[in-house]
Amino acid sequence: MKYIRIYILLMTVFSAFSLSISAQTPNPGSENENLIITAIAKFDNGDTEGAKAILKAVVEDAPGNDAAWYYLAKCAISEKNPELAELYLKNAEQLDPDNFWYRHTLAGIYAMTSRPELTIDVYEKLLEDFPKKSELYFDLVDLYSSQGQNEKALETLKEIETVFGMTESIAMFRYNLLRRMDRHEEAFESLREYNKEYSSPYVLTTLADYEMAVYNDSTALAYYDEALDIAPDYTPALLGKAETYRLTRRYDEYFPVLEDFVSSADIPAAGKSDYLMAIIQRTDPKFVRSFVPQLDSVVNKTVEVHPQDSSVLQMAGIYYYSTERNGLAKNMFRKNVEAFPQNLSASANFVEFLMYAQDWEELSKEGRSAFERFPQETAFLEMASVGDFNLERYDDVLEICEKVLEVAPRDSSKTLRAWSTMGDIYHKLGDAKKSYKAYERALKINPDYVYVLNNYAYYLSMEGKNLKKAYAMSRKTIEAEPDNSTYLDTFGWILYLQGKALEAKPFFKHAMLYGGKDSAVVMDHYAEVLYALKEYDLAFVYWNMAKQKNDGDVPDLDKRIEERKAAIRK
Repeated sequence: MKYIRIYILLMTVFSAFSLSISAQTPNPGSENENLIITAIAKFDNGDTEGAKAILKAVVEDAPGNDAAWYYLAKCAISEKNPELAELYLKNAEQLDPDNFWYRHTLAGIYAMTSRPELTIDVYEKLLEDFPKKSELYFDLVDLYSSQGQNEKALETLKEIETVFGMTESIAMFRYNLLRRMDRHEEAFESLREYNKEYSSPYVLTTLADYEMAVYNDSTALAYYDEALDIAPDYTPALLGKAETYRLTRRYDEYFPVLEDFVSSADIPAAGKSDYLMAIIQRTDPKFVRSFVPQLDSVVNKTVEVHPQDSSVLQMAGIYYYSTERNGLAKNMFRKNVEAFPQNLSASANFVEFLMYAQDWEELSKEGRSAFERFPQETAFLEMASVGDFNLERYDDVLEICEKVLEVAPRDSSKTLRAWSTMGDIYHKLGDAKKSYKAYERALKINPDYVYVLNNYAYYLSMEGKNLKKAYAMSRKTIEAEPDNSTYLDTFGWILYLQGKALEAKPFFKHAMLYGGKDSAVVMDHYAEVLYALKEYDLAFVYWNMAKQKNDGDVPDLDKRIEERKAAIRK
C-alpha cells in the first residue's frame, strides 16, 4: 500500500493544528486550556511523557475537552501506537464531528494501519463537507488508484478540473494514471488535448519523448523545439533533442545542440557531467573514437563553464583517460584534488587513475598525501604500497604495512592484508623465517584465507620443506576455488614432490582448462609431471609451449629441456 502522501499530510495536520491551538488566547479562567498549551510545549520539546501526564489529567477532569484527546493521539502516534491514537482521535471526533483536522488525521491512522476502505470513506465524506480543499482530491486519486478503482480516480480528476480548472499537474496526473492502466495511447492523447490550449515545456517534452519512442523523430523534434521556444534552457528538451539527432546519426546537428547544452550557465553542472559520462562510458567506443575533436570541444567547454565543479573535472579526467591521453587526464584529476582537497571521492579517483595508468612514482606520492588528509582511510596507504612494490622499494612497502597495523589494529580485513603483504615481501627479500611468521599471523586472523594458504604452501614446496603442511594448506585452496589454475598448480606440484605424479596429473589437466596455458610456470610443472610418467612426447609439447610464454619466470627452462632431451636421447 502506498500512502506516503498520507503520512506526510498526517505530520502536516499536526503542525497546522498545533499553530491553531497555540494561537488561541486562553480564557484566563480556564486552567485546562493553560494546561493544554503547557502540554503542547512539552511535546514540541520532546517531553512526550510530561505532555501525556498533563493531558491525561485534563481529560480526567474534563472528558469533553476534544483538544486534549487530539494531543493524546499525537503522543500515541509519536510512540508508534496507532491503535491507542485511533481511540483518542475517535473521542475527539465525537466531541467535535465537524473538525476537519480530527477526521483527516483519523484517515491517516486508517492508512497507516492498512485499512484503505475506511480511509477512502473518511476522505469521501471530508470532500463532501470541504469541497474547496484541493489536497483531498489528489489524495483520493492516489487512494482509488492504489485500490484498483481507476475509473473513480479518473472521475475525481475530472472533479478537480471542474472545481479548480485545468493545470499542468492535473494533466500529468491523468497521463500517469492512464499509463498505469495500460491505456498508453489515451494517455498521450490527453496530453495532446492539453497542449492544444496550454503551453508547458514539461508536457511538450513528454510528448516528444513518446514520439521518439515510436520512431517519429520529426514530430519529436517539433515538440522539443516548441518546448525550447518557451524555455530555451529546459534541460530535458535540450537533451531529448540532442539524443534524437544522435540516435538518428545526424551528428552535424547533434554536436551544436550538445554545445548549447553544456554552454548554458543556468543548467546544473551535475546534469551535464552525468550526460557526458553516459556518452563516454555507455555508447559504442567507436562513436567516441570517431568524434574526438567534437567531444574535446564539448568537454573543454563544460570545464570552462564550470572550472571548479568536482563532477565536471572528474568527468573530464575519465574522458581523457578513456581516449588514452593520460597527461590530460592526470591534469584534470589533479585539479579536482587541488580544488577539493577534503573531498574523499576526488582523492580516491586520482589515486585510482594513477594505479590504472601505472604511474608508480606519482601513485606512491599521492597515496601518502591522500592518507595525510584522510588518516582513517588506510586504503590510500595500500595503494601507495602498490607503487612502491612496482618501484621495487620493498622496505617502503613493509613500512606501510607496519603503519596500517598501527592505525587499524582491530580491523581484521586491513590487518589481514598487511600481514599477507609482509609475508610476500619478506619472501621476496629472501627472509623465509619472517615471511612464514607473517603468514602465520595472517592465518590467525583468517585460517581460510586462500591467498596466503596458496603462497605459504607454494613457498614451502619450493624449499622442499614441510610438504605435509603445504599439502594441507593447498588442499583447502582447491576446495574453495576448484577452477583456479594457480591453486591447482600448487597442489599438483606438491603431489609431484611427494612422489605422486600420477595423482598430480588430473589437477594439471584441469588447470590447463582454466588458464594454465597462459603461465610458463604451470606448463613447466605439468611437463615435469608428464616426464616423470614417461609421457615424453606430451611433456615436450608443454615444454615448447612454456618456452613461448616464458618471460624470465622460469630462468633455467631452456637448460632443463635440453637436459631432459639428452636423458632420453631425443
